[in-house]
Formats: sequence, structure tokens, C-alpha cells
Amino acid sequence: MKHSTDRILTTHCGSLARPKDLLDLMKAKVNGEPYDKNAYASRVQSAVAEIVRNQIENGIDVVTDGEQGKPGFFAYVRERLAGFEAKAPQAGGWKQWAAEVAAFPEYYENYFSRRMMGGSIAPRTPMVCTGPVSYRGQEAIRKDIENLKAALGGLKAEEAFMPAVAPSGVGTNEFYRSDEEFLRAVGEALREEYQAIVDAGFILQIDDPWLTEVHSQDPSLSFSERRKIAERSIDALNHALRGIPAEKIRFHTCYGINEGPRVHDAPLKDIVDLILKVNAGAYAFEAANARHEHEYHVWETVKLPEGKVLIPGVITHASNIVEHPELVAERITRYAKLVGRENVIAGSDCGFSSQATYNPEVHPKVVWAKFQAMAEGALLATKQLWH
Repeated sequence: MKHSTDRILTTHCGSLARPKDLLDLMKAKVNGEPYDKNAYASRVQSAVAEIVRNQIENGIDVVTDGEQGKPGFFAYVRERLAGFEAKAPQAGGWKQWAAEVAAFPEYYENYFSRRMMGGSIAPRTPMVCTGPVSYRGQEAIRKDIENLKAALGGLKAEEAFMPAVAPSGVGTNEFYRSDEEFLRAVGEALREEYQAIVDAGFILQIDDPWLTEVHSQDPSLSFSERRKIAERSIDALNHALRGIPAEKIRFHTCYGINEGPRVHDAPLKDIVDLILKVNAGAYAFEAANARHEHEYHVWETVKLPEGKVLIPGVITHASNIVEHPELVAERITRYAKLVGRENVIAGSDCGFSSQATYNPEVHPKVVWAKFQAMAEGALLATKQLWH
């Protein structure tokens, strides 16, 4: 994994909007309707090529495939892991963002139906483990790797990464005797995908928005109980990552909700020790939106372990406002002065299209403008930090 050795590098968290014609094909595929498999495979490949080229042209150094072939988390689980089925939650059983939704019910009723999930091509039905978990995504990950390698041909990127979900993010357990056993089984299955990404020469990004979510998903649990759940998840993840060098791994956590009040987001100070327990070489987190920008102060007292990298968000996925490059530079230098300039890579708060949707919250053209602003801000920060 590259560090910012002589300038501030730029990256982002992975997902980007899919083109409409690809969404049309993907929607048919996800919903079990007839579709042209060859046309779909070809369009995913060309979409990855386009998205990689656009990242480089707009100033991104560490690029990815934009998750162009992935419909979203739930469809991803259904495609790549055996042992799960989609089940609508029973009344009171869906606890995700429970405290936040209870505080602002009218807002989130509209937000989930029209903004965050409006236009999504895949139904947002939770996945439940009802049988032994095993990995069946060999062909899917093979195509992901082939497409990204092909897209990088002839282009100059500093590095490339590929996201994969953490064990805690795939669903709930109705089969295994304990949640620990369930998480361990999921981790063992996902390990095959993790290893394939690293063996292909890419940086593995672990996506884990649920690490922060345990601090708000069930208000009936005490703070210590919620931490124990998070610790179990991290133990399962580290077991799945065993043998993979930390410098080949970056860990991304966020808060699941993009634009909202978000007054129940877990403070970074409450979870930073958990984040640093993950066997990764870099840690990406939200730092550019109004709920979390102040949290750079956490690193005044928390020591970043030797050789590790921070990827703070310096542009946000929670607004269509394009950040000013000077503000981006200011955000970068705050972190650089605390943990060392070579240990900071400029990033985004989260992905810009975690679900494949016809209606992304941040318009695709705005995303490219945000990337340009981040690149300009990184250049300004470089001048301040090196000259």
C-alpha cells in the first residue's frame, strides 16, 4: 500500500453511479427477468473502463471499479453466499438506525422511500441465514478482477483497490447456534473473496458500516453490550483476514445514512479503539460532514500505530455542495499535522452510490466536481506540507 511519501494522494470509498443502460440490464437480472447475459457482461466491462478513466482524469490516484457490477449489499450477499434467503422483518424486528428513525420518523419515512432508496433496482429486503454458509461467488469475483485489470491497461493510476463486505454486513442468523459461530462461518466464506482480490494485486477494502451501527441499532442495549457486539464482529473479521498482510488491506467504516439529522451517529472517540483493532494498513472514515468534521481532535490524544495510514473523508457524500479546494486542503493539513503527512491519503466520507439506483443522492456530475476539488485541495496541501 502506497503512502503519501512526497505528495498527498487521493482516493475515495468505492461505489459510483452506474450508467442508465447498465441499470436497465441489472434490474432485469436482479429481478429474475429475461436479459441478454452477453450484453450485460459487456456493459459492465465497458462501464468499469469508463469509471476508472474518469477517476484518473478527475484527479483520483488510488482508483477502483466503482462497484459497477454490484446492485447493492443485499443482492451482493444473495449472489455470492449460499445459506441465505431474503426475509421481510417481523414487526419490531428491523432495528437498523432505530433510535435515529424514532427521533425523526416523518423525515426518514420520506427519506428511505424517495431519497436514499428511491430508484434502487434491487429490493431492500434483509438477508437471513437459514443454512450452512459457503462462498459461491467465484465467477463474480473473477469477472470483477478481470474488468478492473482490463480497465487499468494503458492508464496511469498510483494503485487500485477493490471493496468487499465485512462479515458483520451480510445479514442475520437463524441457523447457527450463536452469533459468534455465524460470524466465523461468514468470515470463512468471504475469506475466499478477500484472498482473490489480494492475489490479483489489488488493495482489499473491507466495507463495514455496521461497526458504527451497533452503537445505535438497538436502544435497549447498554453501551458495553453494543461494544461487545462490535468486538465480536472485529474478531470474526480479523480471523477471516489471517495471513493477509495488513499493508494489503484498508478498512472503511461509515454510518449507513447519507443525508439526515444523524444525531445518533456513534462519536469517533467511542469507536476509534475498535477501528484500530482491525488488521489493516489504512483506515477510512467520515470526516467531512457536519456531524464528524470536528473529530480530527480525536487524533490529538489517540496515537496512530506505526506504519498505518488514515484516509479521512475530505469531501462528503451527504451533500451536493462541491467543497472548496482551500477547505479540502485545510482538512488534509489538520490530519497531516497530527499523524504525519506521509500517513494521510485524502478520501471521501463514503461511497456515492452504495445501491445501484436511477436516482443517486449526489448527482454523478457533482461527484466528478467533488473529485476535482479534492485533487486541487490535495495539491494545495502538498505545497503547504512539503514546501
